[in-house]
Amino acid sequence: MRYRIANGSLTAEFDTLGAQAVSLKSRGGREYLWQGDPKYWKGQAPVLFPIVGNLRGKRAAIGGGKTCRLEQHGLARRMEFRLVSRAADAVAFSVASDARTRERYPYDFELGIRYFLKDDSITTEYTVSNPNDSALPFQIGGHPGFNCPLEEGGRFEDYRVEFERPETADCPLIDPVTRLVDVERRIPLLRNEASFRLDRGLFRTDALVFDRLRSRSVKLYSPRSGLGVRMDFADFDYLLVWSGANGGPFVALEPWSGLPTCTDEDDVFEHKRGVCPLPPGGTKKYSFTVTLLGSNKA
Repeated sequence: MRYRIANGSLTAEFDTLGAQAVSLKSRGGREYLWQGDPKYWKGQAPVLFPIVGNLRGKRAAIGGGKTCRLEQHGLARRMEFRLVSRAADAVAFSVASDARTRERYPYDFELGIRYFLKDDSITTEYTVSNPNDSALPFQIGGHPGFNCPLEEGGRFEDYRVEFERPETADCPLIDPVTRLVDVERRIPLLRNEASFRLDRGLFRTDALVFDRLRSRSVKLYSPRSGLGVRMDFADFDYLLVWSGANGGPFVALEPWSGLPTCTDEDDVFEHKRGVCPLPPGGTKKYSFTVTLLGSNKA
């Protein structure tokens, strides 16, 4: 089932399968969100929970003697959510663990996702609740893809990624076979610089992993047209920037609370970077906001 919300500046649509956004249009009708062409990448804006990325061999020890077996990015993106509430400019969904999820991730959980609009911005808010009598270890993240270029006649290479402040960033490589983050092998990218130009070669192996950022705001935009998006992600410690190695006309900006299993880590889930041990009865919220740039011209 799909649901649409709108205000005077933008319109957004969501699918209860994975509770992901499937459309984000400006007032003039320009589509900012990647539309999931399977030739390049069939996803659009999946929700990543209870892991981001991959586990070594798709499994890990968890909870002091149990085992979890999880595919890339976890469970939520393949689950059917229920509608909790809907207003003209906001919508909320929820999903809970069941017998099938407990076979792969031996915990009960509740995951709520709320989207709301304000002016030219959309905020995504995740709420994780722990109904267990022990800590709930998890990671969470967003993975929205954006059309790039946004304008007819534009080029992928016209676009830049720009942080709110100068950064010195060496991005660790993602191993193409194991899908683990190799923290010892890094790509030098920024040297006290705030931005870089998009180039297909940057994504030859996989995403750019920013694991030491000071910034908590980033723009993907074309200086020529002014079109693009800004993402503010204060609740997340990591950001990935990704496009398909097959030349797909999109870029994903991915705010993550943790990282995939790294080459210097063991296979205990709780030892992974950014795992939150949510206490029994606890609730934790994360949010990020995407603002459309140049939408008043669209």
